Amino acid sequence: MRLRSLLFVPGDRPERMEKALGLGADALILDLEDAVAATRKDEARAAIRAFLGRDRTVPLFVRINPLDSGMADDDLAAVLPGKPDGIMLPKAEGAASLKELDSKLDWAGAEGCGILPIASETAAAIFQMGTYGGVTTRLAGLTWGAEDLPAAIGASTSREEDGSYTPPYQLARSLTLFGAAAAGVAPIETVYPAFRDLEGLAAYAARARRDGFTGMMAIHPTQIPVINAAFTPSEAEVAHARAVIAAFAENPDAGALSLDGKMIDRPHLKQAERIVAQAGG
Repeated sequence: MRLRSLLFVPGDRPERMEKALGLGADALILDLEDAVAATRKDEARAAIRAFLGRDRTVPLFVRINPLDSGMADDDLAAVLPGKPDGIMLPKAEGAASLKELDSKLDWAGAEGCGILPIASETAAAIFQMGTYGGVTTRLAGLTWGAEDLPAAIGASTSREEDGSYTPPYQLARSLTLFGAAAAGVAPIETVYPAFRDLEGLAAYAARARRDGFTGMMAIHPTQIPVINAAFTPSEAEVAHARAVIAAFAENPDAGALSLDGKMIDRPHLKQAERIVAQAGG
């Protein structure tokens, strides 16, 4: 499943869901949590269930309410008959949360339904980032958020005046990246809230890809082309990656080689294979 861009869509806005299908996002996140008022949860569940029943052209995830909210079971009962491609789990706290949701999905017979945890929204979650691996094959990736954690720990903001993250949230982002790598799944960058600032988004997404993230969540349709471009390897990158792979294929016993006047070794081969995979082979 290619997950460069994942667009949030409010669960109580079926007309936006329909429109979102043609916007170019790699996946949609139909939201039952923050985007939906408490008085409209039932309406949103019904709208999402109906939408899941139609022909789909992109993977559809559903963000349910947290497991301890008293609403998660109702969310799952409403949407699982529609066979979503995945469940986004907010307020996840490591292996225990993953196991709990995995058991619920097993009990419901939800075959093929992945799980995408938001792994940084509570203080306890930060200490569980390395526990997601080996729990279930449903794990589709790992992502984070910088909006709920400040409230959870009593901080006034997660950002400096220039928009960059303060040290606690730099740590949360880094741990998510390492946690995903340790679990062998896709690390997904969090949203860029200033949706009109496409130049800033492009720079933010480029840094995310540089650091190892393979995709990013979006909150507005205009962000999708920028995000897709940022997480798609350029022709030059793919050409170089293929040259690296070819060089090692011709010299399978070599630990290091010279290519274009520079030394390359096995980590470069692994990186090249990843770039080719991201480009679609």
